[in-house]
Amino acid sequence: MPTPESFRSRFPALRDSVHLASCSHGALSDELIEALFEYQYTLRERGAPWDRWMVEVDTARSMFAQFIGADYDEVAIVPSASAGAFQVASTQEWSEHPRLITTDVEFPSIAQVWLAQAVNGVDVTHVAARDGIVYADDYMDLIDDRTGLVSIPLISYRNGMRLPAAEVVAHSRALGIRTVVDAYQGAGVEPIDVRELGCDYLISGTLKYMLGIPGLAFVYVRPGLSDAVPPVQTGWFGRVNPFEFNPHQVDYPAHARRFESGTPSIPSAFGAVAGMRLLQTLDGKDVASHIADLGQRLDDRLRTAGERIASPADPKLRGPMVAVLDDDPAKLAAYLASQRIDTSPRGNAVRLSLHFYNTVDDVVAVDEAIRRYRSR
Repeated sequence: MPTPESFRSRFPALRDSVHLASCSHGALSDELIEALFEYQYTLRERGAPWDRWMVEVDTARSMFAQFIGADYDEVAIVPSASAGAFQVASTQEWSEHPRLITTDVEFPSIAQVWLAQAVNGVDVTHVAARDGIVYADDYMDLIDDRTGLVSIPLISYRNGMRLPAAEVVAHSRALGIRTVVDAYQGAGVEPIDVRELGCDYLISGTLKYMLGIPGLAFVYVRPGLSDAVPPVQTGWFGRVNPFEFNPHQVDYPAHARRFESGTPSIPSAFGAVAGMRLLQTLDGKDVASHIADLGQRLDDRLRTAGERIASPADPKLRGPMVAVLDDDPAKLAAYLASQRIDTSPRGNAVRLSLHFYNTVDDVVAVDEAIRRYRSR
């Protein structure tokens, strides 16, 4: 089983830089470099090798399904999390249950899709964070017999807060209300089991902690779930037999692939497989333990230095990120980049996200760099 140091050796850029931006894009691995060269090779040698490409797409689907404890046919491949959210929203019945409950820490990629459903009479209600934390009771207080869908992220993109997804999903399901979980800020470093979680839909993608590239996302659809309205955003990959090429028929498979539309990004499929292949070498408990330890060290050092931290102080509520508040986050991030430290500024904070390839040396490096910046 790889150690953080041996895993880190698979990422060439980390020999001379610190990558704390996995919440935005994972570090470039040797596996990903080889996979993208392999895609180019297929073009050079075979021109249009659809059979080879479909193997990669199917492998990506299968690996992600295994990664979240689902079956192959329970996963649809879509271009982005937004596309996945649209498929979920557009297939619901809203006339009798027009309320959609979400949170104000939902990532805009999902949140704005929900808001756009106002044209269908959807009433979007937001659960507010209190002192940077979203509580399960605040969700439950809003869920009523008008509620048609409940949406909750696994981890907040803003400050790395771990949301009470399991509690909210269990409460909603007991009332017969469908749930969707955005796992994008956790997949790759947070254990996910959709059977245990019990959600109806789960959305994630290959960017960020999954160590792939943009252009590919996944939607888990609980088996046996029916659509009130067939997916209107469709295409040839959303058919029972895509390679039948029948222009006179729109048939939908019973499984999750009914949510698919056109040709998926083939380079992204190669990238997805490369990232998940690396993640498969890790033990999820080791990853969680390592990141929790680094997160506590980073949080302790920054608070001791007098930094204002947006992330929860409680380690049970803190995911794989520590967010540093700043009056000009872009300027602070630019300085850190000049020191070969990659971070991700969003809103009023610079996000420092951790993966299994990060080490205590990275924690020390960013702490010392921020101290130098403040001293200026």
